[in-house]
Amino acid sequence: MILGVTGGIAAGKSTVAKMLADKGALVVSADELSRQLVLPQSPVLLQLVQRFSDKILNCDGTLNRRKLGDLVFSDPCARQDLESIMHPAIARLSQQCLQQAVTQQKSTGGLVVYEAPLLYEVGAESRVDKVLAVIVDDDVQLQRLQQRDRCDIAAAQNRVDSQMPQCEKALRADYVINNSLGLDNLQRQVDAIYREL
Repeated sequence: MILGVTGGIAAGKSTVAKMLADKGALVVSADELSRQLVLPQSPVLLQLVQRFSDKILNCDGTLNRRKLGDLVFSDPCARQDLESIMHPAIARLSQQCLQQAVTQQKSTGGLVVYEAPLLYEVGAESRVDKVLAVIVDDDVQLQRLQQRDRCDIAAAQNRVDSQMPQCEKALRADYVINNSLGLDNLQRQVDAIYREL
């Protein structure tokens, strides 16, 4: 089985994926794949530079994700251009990695997790058998996002607003975890869903 793990920004998707990995699941992370795709001199990074200029690069030729994020979260057209470059590349690589993970898990009957923040936004739910949405209270989400990305409340809200609302993801998902009450509570919810799966 392939379980898609999605949810709002700063909701705790990676933490849930790690908890599932600790139970033996193989995790394929769309965010990690996107990092592989933009290594220095990669074709995808060159496309990004062509569109956004070399101002998005660090001195060593690596992508400055913060600068790129500042550009695209404040400009819907720029975000659309970024998505048109990244999403097809991530889709191709994720399908390869998911197939490899399924092949590895066939002998044990283990779980494969596809952690994808934009699972529904890019129509990737067809790549998974079931979906788990990780949600969090709005105020907790904004606080975590400000701390994680070292941004102000307006920038955090702008990033939240750029994604599908959490409530919509929860309605479409097969399973929902609310990650507003701390790690112990989160672990209990993950354990319960894992037992059910």
